[in-house]
Amino acid sequence: MNGNDFAALPARVAMLLTVSGPPGSGKSTNAELLAERFDLEHISGGDIFRELADERGYTPVEFNELAEEEDQIDRDLDRRLRTIAASQDHVLLESRLAGWLAAEHADLRFWLDAPLDVRAERIADREEKPVAEARAVTKRREQSEAKRYADLYDIDIHDLSIYDAAINTARWGEAVVPDMLTAAVERYDPDQDEGKYPVEGVRYEF
Repeated sequence: MNGNDFAALPARVAMLLTVSGPPGSGKSTNAELLAERFDLEHISGGDIFRELADERGYTPVEFNELAEEEDQIDRDLDRRLRTIAASQDHVLLESRLAGWLAAEHADLRFWLDAPLDVRAERIADREEKPVAEARAVTKRREQSEAKRYADLYDIDIHDLSIYDAAINTARWGEAVVPDMLTAAVERYDPDQDEGKYPVEGVRYEF
């Protein structure tokens, strides 16, 4: 099975998917491919971040520096993602918190991951930096984000119970994971669905 096998998949009506995962997990690449295969609008946290930066007259780099000092920027981004999930369909949302923010509105929620060493190598290759540096920066960033999510929303980012599927992308080639996700969506039958895991205890205070 390869990507070409899914080129003519029929579009579905009113489908909301989320793809989440840490840096270097293949989240963005797989989300883009999945959205293309099902003709979904692909909206990422990065897209929203750049929109917010543009609205306020900042470059993305300047806005990122400001976001390190102002929690409200994260709240504004997350509120916008939550609003999109509640008001739109036929969309794929991609961000670290997409599954938590879309919550009950999502038809299927996916988490992609890989061991830190693997992700560090991917990031180092992509950003042309030493692997040790990429690993240290990534680990520090993830620890900081986990604390922020807990402080802002009472979200435990390490709790994967809300996801319908969690995949270690290091175990399969980059051409295989999109096919796995596609198969999961294509074979999903609402009539056979006995219930998604509820998303509970989150403080949606933006």
